[in-house]
Amino acid sequence: MKTTIDPMNWREILARSVTDVDGLEQHFQADFSSLRSVAERHPLRINPYYLSLIRDPSDGLGRQALPDVRELSTDLKDSDPLSEEPQSPVPGLIHRYPDRVVFLVSGDCAMYCRYCMRKRNIPKEPGLIPVLTDGLSERIEKGIRYIKDTPAIRDVILSGGDPLLMETGVLSSILKRVRAIAHVETLRIHTRVPSTLPQRITERLAAVLKQHHPLYINTHFNHPDEITPEAQAACARLADAGIPLGCQTVLLKGVNDTPDIMTRLMRKLVRNRVRPYYIHHPDPVAGTAHFRPSLATGLAVMRSLRGHVSGLCVPQYMIDLPGGKGKMPLLSTQIAETSENRVTVVNYQGEVCTYDFC
Repeated sequence: MKTTIDPMNWREILARSVTDVDGLEQHFQADFSSLRSVAERHPLRINPYYLSLIRDPSDGLGRQALPDVRELSTDLKDSDPLSEEPQSPVPGLIHRYPDRVVFLVSGDCAMYCRYCMRKRNIPKEPGLIPVLTDGLSERIEKGIRYIKDTPAIRDVILSGGDPLLMETGVLSSILKRVRAIAHVETLRIHTRVPSTLPQRITERLAAVLKQHHPLYINTHFNHPDEITPEAQAACARLADAGIPLGCQTVLLKGVNDTPDIMTRLMRKLVRNRVRPYYIHHPDPVAGTAHFRPSLATGLAVMRSLRGHVSGLCVPQYMIDLPGGKGKMPLLSTQIAETSENRVTVVNYQGEVCTYDFC
């Protein structure tokens, strides 16, 4: 007898994730045998909630979640192109900028995105990811000690994996310990859960997170179809808890690299109290070249936003420089000519305009 899944029980939803090609074939009633070698090298996980949103394997959501034979490409050899590991003074903590660190507190994700910048960290056996349930691991203790011993650090970003897949009490303990460090001013959480498993954002979780202000959360939505009623409710719970929400979207070829889709996504985010923060050009991770649009495409998408939607809807278009050199914005403004006190630009309507500075 077929068992049903409680649509509000996030642990049960996660436990029923599809983790092999057989599960894909059963769901889509199609032959995916060509993807077995891909899933063996780059593990698969799609939870039933996100799987239910995919209308076709080739749609914008399917491309993000389903394996693709192009992932086996050897176009790039470097699995850590942003040099995160050399910039980790202790395991699981990246110290790239003087005043902030990225603290990788979780190795778990509600879905394995096929373009992930940390594909190298996904375990080869899905479902066997360690999830802390009692106490803090020695790795996390070392990270907290490093933050405490480094007074220059003012901003701590919890990432992973996905921090919101940790047990609520454990996550709260980490936030409390870091918040108690005198020189830490800001806490941030980077999470994909509101889009891939919004059921995890319970009233209890929101109430616990509220205890650790100032706390900011950056979500990760890539397509307007990810902003479902469930996702809207999750964002509302966090916003109602006084947590400012941002979104880091990745520009993905065949997913959201058109003005129409990106405009709909940005507008829908703002309607749900999520401020578009960054649009990232995909990182040069091995086996992800099929996701990378051209620079011209990215700039065109940005120009399509400027002047046509509210400034609240316009994020920065960012690249993350190879070798751990940091993030840089790419500007879509067309500068035609400059002099000491004058600039000539092309505005969003294609008009040539001159601006005098004195």
